Amino acid sequence: MEPKGTVTLYLDAGPKPLGEFAAPVSFDLDTRKMPDGAHVLKIVSKDADGTEGHRLIPFVVRNGPAIDVEGLKPDDTVDGVIPIMINAYGKGKQSRFIIYGSESPRGIPSWVIVLVILFAGWSMHYLFSYFTLKP
Repeated sequence: MEPKGTVTLYLDAGPKPLGEFAAPVSFDLDTRKMPDGAHVLKIVSKDADGTEGHRLIPFVVRNGPAIDVEGLKPDDTVDGVIPIMINAYGKGKQSRFIIYGSESPRGIPSWVIVLVILFAGWSMHYLFSYFTLKP
């Protein structure tokens, strides 16, 4: 049987590897133990001849509650009193679903309101044009 290569996994340029495996590798990365934010998975492969290959895969972990801010965006120029609504909501325990607080209350975008008004106007035009009673 021919010798196989090895794959070593590192997280965030740490000196201690997550593990060293014989190729091919299949594993589950548990992000619940990782802090929220940007991370890098470094994969170092070594073939039977000792030649190394490297690959970096950046990813972002977001296990904590999502934070939604309405009324202030990054790099906004503001003055006076600004009404700001902040909502933080999480998945909680995924074994049961709670409707209260599971979604972020957000305003309806203006383009949706315009589409509803246009559709209502078109439907009224259609009703009056095609369903008029003729004696």
